[in-house]
Amino acid sequence: MPVTIQPHNETQSFLEVTVTGKLHKEDYEAFVPRLENEINTGGKLRLLFDMRDFHGWDAGALWEDLKFDLKHFSDFERIAMVGDKKWEEGMAAFCKPFTTGKVEYFDQTEHGKAVSWLTEDLPAVPNPDLAASAKN
Repeated sequence: MPVTIQPHNETQSFLEVTVTGKLHKEDYEAFVPRLENEINTGGKLRLLFDMRDFHGWDAGALWEDLKFDLKHFSDFERIAMVGDKKWEEGMAAFCKPFTTGKVEYFDQTEHGKAVSWLTEDLPAVPNPDLAASAKN
């Protein structure tokens, strides 16, 4: 599947979605339920959308994407789109009207900067190992 979803940090509602190749309707049918589950359990998400050797969508996937965007118009707090092509940068600007969240584009060389932008103003995540050692 050309889509992988990784939680960046479980308690921060921060997901990293990596896409490669061309997306098809079947890809959306596979990964949208996971995103919707995260939205339903964790509230607003911060999303890193990492496009690596990405070739866009076929018509069925584009329709699924539009339906998802309309349904989840206010469910994303921030979206960092990371890519390496001029059209991907333009896509970030095109996406802004489809969400109430902030959308920013970053070049592949700025992946760390994208993560920093997404984690701004997030509460610190407790480290269970540090908490255990503090009790001793």
